[in-house]
Amino acid sequence: MTPVRTLTRTREDLAEFLRKHREKIAPEDVGLPRGRRRRTPGLRREEVAALAGVGLTWYTWLEQGRDISVSATFLDNLSKVLKLDAAERRHLFLLAHQRLPSELGKTWCSVPPLVQQLMDDLPARPAYILNLRWDVLAWNNAADKLFNFSSHKPERRNMLWLLFADPAMRELFAPWEEQACQMLASFRRDFARAAQDPAIDALVDELTKVSPEFKQWWKTQEVNAPCQGVRHLYLEEIGAVALDHTTLTVDEERHLRLVYYAHKGNDAEARAFNEWVAG
Repeated sequence: MTPVRTLTRTREDLAEFLRKHREKIAPEDVGLPRGRRRRTPGLRREEVAALAGVGLTWYTWLEQGRDISVSATFLDNLSKVLKLDAAERRHLFLLAHQRLPSELGKTWCSVPPLVQQLMDDLPARPAYILNLRWDVLAWNNAADKLFNFSSHKPERRNMLWLLFADPAMRELFAPWEEQACQMLASFRRDFARAAQDPAIDALVDELTKVSPEFKQWWKTQEVNAPCQGVRHLYLEEIGAVALDHTTLTVDEERHLRLVYYAHKGNDAEARAFNEWVAG
């Protein structure tokens, strides 16, 4: 039988978590002298309290699992003192706050080889990987046939840039205005997540200068849910096509997402599209 997770159990977990990680930090790792009479492995409680900016009694109560409240600012300070990584920081917040912390997103630019293999195993399903800035980091042959990513310089392989600054992409999305506006509203969520990422700021600044539509719509502050649903495209070889699409998380910490497309029409139309995209 699965044990019930109570507040008492959570406080006990928090106390043990703090003690174990405190014992892992050597004094010299945080600029403190080791001294000759140190019997405690790692840092003392009073050292952690001082480095985190709280009183010894208050921190002792926290590490003893007493029922006290903590602020997000303190937990961030404590995470730095204990040199917690991203996963450990999230765990600390869950134990102390019972909710996930707010973390600023960062642009990531590499994709695991297995993810590329996954896309390559879908020859008739266009798929590509986006980061938080909407850079297209990897794709399969079907996505390249549809969106022509490989013909662009690496610095221009950005879905938002192509959508607003590339004439061929404007012709591909039909109707363009409705879909571009919706995609921009979805991008705004990622823009907010990466509030301190200069690369995303630079992208927005550049698009504001080159695209009147982007400049106008960006001011509306519209926000939309993650991109999924139906995309309407026009291909010269086979005409108008409707594609179901969705977004799957590949790496939550690095904000990598796989965008996947599948033809929405009848069997004959689907076969024609699959043959074209895989050709």
